[in-house]
Amino acid sequence: MLDAGQTDETLLEVNNIEVIYNHVILVLKGVSLRVPKGGITALLGGNGAGKTTTLKAVSNLLHSERGEVTKGSITYRGTPVQDSDPADLVRQGVIQVMEGRHCFEHLTVEENLLTGAYTRGVSGAEIADSLDMVYNYFPRLKERRKSQAGYTSGGEQQMCAIGRALMSKPETILLDEPSMGLAPQLVEEIFGIVRDLNEKEGVSFLLAEQNTNVALRFAHYGYILESGRVVMDGPAAELRENPDVKEFYLGMSEEGRKSFRDVRSYRRRKRWLS
Repeated sequence: MLDAGQTDETLLEVNNIEVIYNHVILVLKGVSLRVPKGGITALLGGNGAGKTTTLKAVSNLLHSERGEVTKGSITYRGTPVQDSDPADLVRQGVIQVMEGRHCFEHLTVEENLLTGAYTRGVSGAEIADSLDMVYNYFPRLKERRKSQAGYTSGGEQQMCAIGRALMSKPETILLDEPSMGLAPQLVEEIFGIVRDLNEKEGVSFLLAEQNTNVALRFAHYGYILESGRVVMDGPAAELRENPDVKEFYLGMSEEGRKSFRDVRSYRRRKRWLS
């Protein structure tokens, strides 16, 4: 059953990709996933699982880090995009919000937001409407719009980064670790805004997140990565109830977090790694 706003239409499809850094380090080992139109898709796993690399493979930002997709394919609306210029992808409606709340620290919050509309080539009135929309979702940014971004809080910088992405009128946002370094209350606030943007503005999300608990509450579908491979996927509601996910990712075990590979029944799941 599809959630409200979701469709059967696939926007983004990653098919069996491998990514190598420095010509020798194999990071992704046959990752496949799809992001449906109108969906929030979560990419889950611990630090080093390959989540950020997957997002950068989609947005074609690997070359700056001596990485490349060496196998498989990435398509957006059925068109191959793994060799596309990152700016062309933005024009197609795909934009990445990088891990670490990247803002232009010397610019004001509002100047940061306006840089997001740079590629649109639209009238000042349309940009003003987009700015009003961002301020509607992030009223705190309106309060701090004249403040230098580098002197705002971590939560405000994360909001600014998402708001700047919204100024480009995206169809799909690749959102990398939005909860990193934020207090739980702020994490809930930002994920609530993501849900509102999905439901009210129709923005689709591919969300990379270590905080499995919160991500599975807001996402429609999830993929769990370990060591560059997808080891489990399914509807978010089902993953939340899966006993192995509860034990190894939601902290519901007296023995503490283990690797999914330590599960005694792991051999029965080897088909996911083939």
